[in-house]
Amino acid sequence: MYYGYKISEYTARMAEQAERDLCDVFKKIEENSLLCSAKILTAFQECRVSTADFIEITGYGYTDSGRDKLEEIYARVFGAEDALVRPQLMSGTHALAVTLGGLLKHGETLLYISGEPYDTLKSVIGTAGDSRNSLIKCGVKYEEIDLLGNEFDLEAIRKRVARGDIKVAAIQRSRGYSQRKSLTIDKIAEAIRVVKEACAETIIMVDNCYGEFTEDREPTDVGADVFVGSMMKNLGAGFAVSGGYCVGRRDVIEDIAERLTAPCVGKDLGANFNQLASFYKGFFMAPSCVASTLKSMAFAARLLELVGFADVDPKYDEKRTDIVQTMNLYSADKLIKFCKGIQMGSPVESYCIPEPGEMPGYPHPEIMAAGTFVTGATNELSCDGPLVYPFTAYMQGGLTYEYGKLGVMRAVDEMLDLSEK
Repeated sequence: MYYGYKISEYTARMAEQAERDLCDVFKKIEENSLLCSAKILTAFQECRVSTADFIEITGYGYTDSGRDKLEEIYARVFGAEDALVRPQLMSGTHALAVTLGGLLKHGETLLYISGEPYDTLKSVIGTAGDSRNSLIKCGVKYEEIDLLGNEFDLEAIRKRVARGDIKVAAIQRSRGYSQRKSLTIDKIAEAIRVVKEACAETIIMVDNCYGEFTEDREPTDVGADVFVGSMMKNLGAGFAVSGGYCVGRRDVIEDIAERLTAPCVGKDLGANFNQLASFYKGFFMAPSCVASTLKSMAFAARLLELVGFADVDPKYDEKRTDIVQTMNLYSADKLIKFCKGIQMGSPVESYCIPEPGEMPGYPHPEIMAAGTFVTGATNELSCDGPLVYPFTAYMQGGLTYEYGKLGVMRAVDEMLDLSEK
């Protein structure tokens, strides 16, 4: 059946059962992809995209109409006033650091209302690491309000924001390296409503990494002032080789742009490094790529359940709000073998064997598997996790469902010691 791609008979049989169970799930994913695709195609047509918009502009980039048009498309698709889409934003963490640095000044307060943020952002804020340039070291005050059973603590949020001194209220949509669930747009909408009722001047920022196009609405559709992400995740669709974006209110985007470039220059500065064609194409293909990823992750969840690893989140038929699938494997050996299998099922450097090691910005040894065309692109099939109990594997990506399915089956075979040696 797999024409030389060696999969055990047991795993292949379980995969067939998984796909039978997923018919209704896949149909819903495809319906959402069609809706998001229609939004993008309409914006491309209304903005009159032409081949001239893909031309490289060098130097300062003052006359880059293609770059400006791409940002107009982003704003239209996400129902926002403005956007910043740049190769100079080098990762999701960098985009978030620039955003927070542009919005917060000495003495102002940042409040995370979704609990503790992702590991690399703790160093940006200053609750971890020893950087002299963290927000806290630069005089920004920081507070956080924990979730209550995967729900926003709305009353605590209301009381704290009502005091009127919170400049930015931040929400992390995806779970990061935590056991909590990722936050749906419905839940985010309710939290935004509470914040704005308590203090309309508080800026609401959403870390949207991994979440784009997984639902039919985005944070700006429900009142967020800005949301931020990486082009090496959903919106790059495997085409973008670098970059990040911010979408939101015009005055907020202006402050972020001046932090990225220079005061009084802002969005006018920034050559496109000949990346515009890949940025346009990546955005155009993003809904399809996200759908493939969601299918791959749902398939992984069901297959793992069928072979005896039921502690997966989300469940295969559960509503998804990001492209991350977690599996608590309760064994360092199982985690290492699963990641090894993902690497073996990758198109690039499949012959390499991932080993746990120290990683900058992470407090525990990590194992990371990603045989990707773009280094660090987590919309391509990848899996990683800290070597800490319950030894959770965090998997995401899959440029196509077919490749995602093959990679997941290889990982299951390796974890169950069914791979041919």
